[in-house]
Amino acid sequence: MWGGTDDDAAVAAIEKAIDLGMTTIDTAAIYGFGHSEQIVGKAIAGKREKVQILTKYGMRWCCTDGELAFESTGDSGKCIRIHRNARRESVISECEQSLKRLGTDAIDLYQCHWRDPTTPVEETMAAIDKLLKDGKIRAAGVSNFTVEDIAAAQRVVPIAANQPPYSVLRRDIERDVLPYCVENNIGLLTYSPLQRGLLTGKVTMDRIFRKGDNRANSKLFQPENRRRVLEFLERIRPIAEGHNATLAQLAINWTIHRPGITVALVGARSPQQVEENARAADTMLSEGDVGRIDDELDRLQLET
Repeated sequence: MWGGTDDDAAVAAIEKAIDLGMTTIDTAAIYGFGHSEQIVGKAIAGKREKVQILTKYGMRWCCTDGELAFESTGDSGKCIRIHRNARRESVISECEQSLKRLGTDAIDLYQCHWRDPTTPVEETMAAIDKLLKDGKIRAAGVSNFTVEDIAAAQRVVPIAANQPPYSVLRRDIERDVLPYCVENNIGLLTYSPLQRGLLTGKVTMDRIFRKGDNRANSKLFQPENRRRVLEFLERIRPIAEGHNATLAQLAINWTIHRPGITVALVGARSPQQVEENARAADTMLSEGDVGRIDDELDRLQLET
């Protein structure tokens, strides 16, 4: 679904990130059906004290309990059915498996990947409470949760962070989730700040997506929306060039300096991409720059 990976390049990318002072590594059990956690474990061997490991649970590919979320394909080409399962026993079992794959005795932030509608939030968080007391995890987090679900989780255990999607093009959390997290001192670890590559300016009108690449069905990547985004990027390109930055670096910089945003989670497939991402933090946009970007966003009318 995400284009595959090269293990050696992935390990080298993580090592480069650590060398550059990036201390937070976010992954999930479902990524590669456990393989991503194994890559992280290999990369941080001997460096565990330098990083915080963030991983997620609740998306099961080896059981049928819970709600069917989607179907995927394994290396063998066989269809794999992914279920949202955040039941107590499943959460505790998943944590043990993640600890082994990561090669650590404790996970710094353990996040519920998606809300499991077949399981009460209270049951899920009761399992998290046990893991906290047992020292298997150091903090509890959630991902893709509504305000109501975060509040329900908070009534059982302290919630340190929420991980929602957020970018220049996707700002819906500003309505309720962001203000709630700020008010309750909950970190916001935002994913897709580059909107899956669209904000780099490199996804041009002639791009043909490979089979299995689910961007092909995304509304934002449809031709008319893509054209409008590319025109928007050209209008703000002078801002990026004025800071000697790429469009991608401008998008990341905009994200990390938004009020209430703790982290922008950005993927990388190579050490070079890591270095490019890291340079996004070298610039502080002026109020004028932000105002110009906001003005252009007001002009951007996307089809929904």
